[in-house]
Amino acid sequence: MSATLPTGTPTDMLIGGRWSAGVQGDFAVLNPSTGAEIARVPRAGQDDVARAVEAASAALPGWAATAPRERAEVLRRVFELMIARREDLAYLMSLEMGKSRSDARGEVTYAAEFFRWFSEEAVRIGGELRTAPSGANRILTFKRPVGVALLLTPWNFPAAMATRKIAPALAAGCTVLLKPAEDTPLTALLLGQLLAEAGVPDGVVNVLTTDRPGELVEWALADSRVRKLSFTGSTGVGRVLLKQTADRIVNTSMELGGNAPFIVLDDADLDAAVEGAMLAKMRNGGQACTAANRFFVQQGVAAAFADRLAAAMGALRMGPGTDEETQLGPMVNAKQVDGIARRVAESVAAGAKLLLGGTRHSGAGFFYPATVLTDVPPDAPAGRDEIFGPVAPIIPVADEDEALRLANDTNMGLSAYVYTGDLARGLRICERLEVGMVGLNRGLVSDPAAPFGGVKESGLGREGGYEGIEEYLETTYVATQW
Repeated sequence: MSATLPTGTPTDMLIGGRWSAGVQGDFAVLNPSTGAEIARVPRAGQDDVARAVEAASAALPGWAATAPRERAEVLRRVFELMIARREDLAYLMSLEMGKSRSDARGEVTYAAEFFRWFSEEAVRIGGELRTAPSGANRILTFKRPVGVALLLTPWNFPAAMATRKIAPALAAGCTVLLKPAEDTPLTALLLGQLLAEAGVPDGVVNVLTTDRPGELVEWALADSRVRKLSFTGSTGVGRVLLKQTADRIVNTSMELGGNAPFIVLDDADLDAAVEGAMLAKMRNGGQACTAANRFFVQQGVAAAFADRLAAAMGALRMGPGTDEETQLGPMVNAKQVDGIARRVAESVAAGAKLLLGGTRHSGAGFFYPATVLTDVPPDAPAGRDEIFGPVAPIIPVADEDEALRLANDTNMGLSAYVYTGDLARGLRICERLEVGMVGLNRGLVSDPAAPFGGVKESGLGREGGYEGIEEYLETTYVATQW
């Protein structure tokens, strides 16, 4: 299939209901399977950001006052449009991000579900009436939208990371500025078009593109009308943004780095553990914040698990993301490949053994093969750093206590995975893991109906579930004489 965009894919920014070329030039979007340019999109300037904030601010009172059922019906229509355009969205993500078509189709279904879930939550925003302890008066509370929200999304899930933020924001009555990652802006622009088709009023959703995110965020956060920041990305960038939002005390939600441990104990069903590992490690080519990053396997089953995992990973067909036969697509860019290759080489030099892969692809595109390392020292880069690629470092452990000690020995705490044949043992380990989410005998934790988020340096707040809409609401308390 030629690298052409799906029919009707916008390549301009969406500001106040109109498509805009911007005032500061443009930049190239590359196909990571080939390295070739597939489109050019605008680089937002300060005037563009100002217009977007003005549009979102002007649209806020009307959208916030829109009946919850009406907001819900709009969100439901977005869900239906995404399902109807599933193939176009999936192809576009495979083209600009490199993920396999099967992964991309799964993402569209997952991403669309956020609109259906939050369409149902929009009509359940409530408040409370309580009696004060003294009995002399009542305490009345109600919820209202935070206001204009700045949404910053990453490149690895171009659709789902946008919908996971847009859907609850709109359900709550907020208006938004969406800034997608520079590597994957096209999916966000097509989502903007679908939102408009579904009946989202002009100015409620604005999509700004740039390859200079720092200056765009600085301009937006300097405007007092922007009252919310939601960011998904690296912990390092999250620290910078927290410092910026502190100046104006902006309401902030963050989903940051993962470095997830995957624990396999000696009573685990190894076939099930390998199947779960393939999901947890190889979904999206390992480029996921929830990806299994460090495999702590009890010594008695470590060799058998490594051999089975290497066989499964080695059987994956690597190729262009847009090819139907591809099971492992490219990494998103050359920088990503360089980081993976460096960590693998340094880990081997530190004593890890290469069981599979480990050799860089020499042709066009940003590819790195499925790689399994065994006997990895815990302090080697592959045992310490978040690799964000198709590399599985296996670290043998003596027992569950050692597995837990090593699993928790990180500043991050997003997700974890545990495989054991003893449910009580598994639940005991889940309670001791310092993470926000655990897959117990499951290789997938993401669910629009579940609260997604981490602890420690993996973020603030939760997305999805009943909790997700609360990130875009504020509570007002009314003291009554009654």
